[in-house]
Amino acid sequence: MNGLVVSGFSVDHGAIRAIDSLSFTVTAGQLAAVIGANGSGKTTLLRSLSGLKAPTTGQATWQGISLLGKKPEELARQGVLHVSDGKSVIPELTVKENLALGGIWRRDKKDVAAATAEVIDLFPRLGERMSQSADTLSGGERQMLAIGRALVSRPKLLLLDEPSLGLAPLVIEQIFQTINDLRHKLGLTVVIVEQNAMSALRIADIGVIMNLGKLVAEGRASDLMNDPALRAAYLGY
Repeated sequence: MNGLVVSGFSVDHGAIRAIDSLSFTVTAGQLAAVIGANGSGKTTLLRSLSGLKAPTTGQATWQGISLLGKKPEELARQGVLHVSDGKSVIPELTVKENLALGGIWRRDKKDVAAATAEVIDLFPRLGERMSQSADTLSGGERQMLAIGRALVSRPKLLLLDEPSLGLAPLVIEQIFQTINDLRHKLGLTVVIVEQNAMSALRIADIGVIMNLGKLVAEGRASDLMNDPALRAAYLGY
């Protein structure tokens, strides 16, 4: 089927099973929120889908093509981009240089320039700081830069790991609204890993709740938010 399909997915860290037989589906164009406490396997999931960690068993496909056994740069060329939690920018490089890395492998340099202009239009603060090194930016600006660099690559599947980490509530709201606007505007499929459950579920089509590497629940985000048992046990309210 079209989209992301994860089936019987297990990942081990030595003797520890970080993800245990996880299965879920994200239809193309949907936004999925993967929710869970620290240690639930959320980040390991994204690292495995983006070629940074090999799974032990199971399958993961994007648009019918396996994601497994490929390097991150190969997956990026196929439109699968991973933005990690605050580590997706190079501090020593300027904002302009970081954005340029997003299009370094793309042959259509005219479209790279167009995509960069779109990012600056989307995040005006980046346009004001093009000559500054990334390590001078605020946390929110670094997240904008990380997302912007991914967008210059023209992704089809965007994997976001804790985009709200360490940010002020107002900035979190802005980042999530931007992500939601982007996926509608560009037709992106987005998987967000988040501890900030409510912010993620409010913009998501579907939710995937994990606990200790296992799937607890999967379904429409609105249904998960309105389930009293899930709210009390996993969503923190």
